[in-house]
Amino acid sequence: MYEEKVEIGVKLSFRILDWEEEKPYGLLLMADPSKAIVDEYLSRGVCFIAEYEGEMVGEFVLLKTRPETVEIVNIAVQEELQGQGVGKHMIKEAIEAARRLGGRTVEIGTGNSSFHQLKLYQRCGFRIIGVDRDFFVKHYEEEIIEDGIRCVDMIRLALDLETVAEENKK
Repeated sequence: MYEEKVEIGVKLSFRILDWEEEKPYGLLLMADPSKAIVDEYLSRGVCFIAEYEGEMVGEFVLLKTRPETVEIVNIAVQEELQGQGVGKHMIKEAIEAARRLGGRTVEIGTGNSSFHQLKLYQRCGFRIIGVDRDFFVKHYEEEIIEDGIRCVDMIRLALDLETVAEENKK
């Protein structure tokens, strides 16, 4: 366990979810409404828990998808803490955890209607690399609507960790 100070003056600690522990479906399903899909990638990935004073305030799931590539397949912050820097620090921690897992590239995907997430990911250094057309139509039984916009396509983003390391040296 380790701590990271965030803008709201909160010290977050991060830990890996234990296999025997109850899954944080309240958070996981905020980011991905399909329990079947969540269960599938939880069985193959690593779920990290962000805590403040012993209380779970967020989570992210990392999955090795290809050699030297790690994807953040789920990330969520308690609603009352959104917009306060917690998500940004969780992404930074996810990037470092991906590096520890041997990743040279970190990928993340979000819906075409997820404007806040797209802004956050790009502010954290991710760049758009493609669009999975009709991803949410093909893989989700129920229609997803965000801010009055139908979520249809997956916007794919990536971060090259070697580029980040070079930029941090400057």
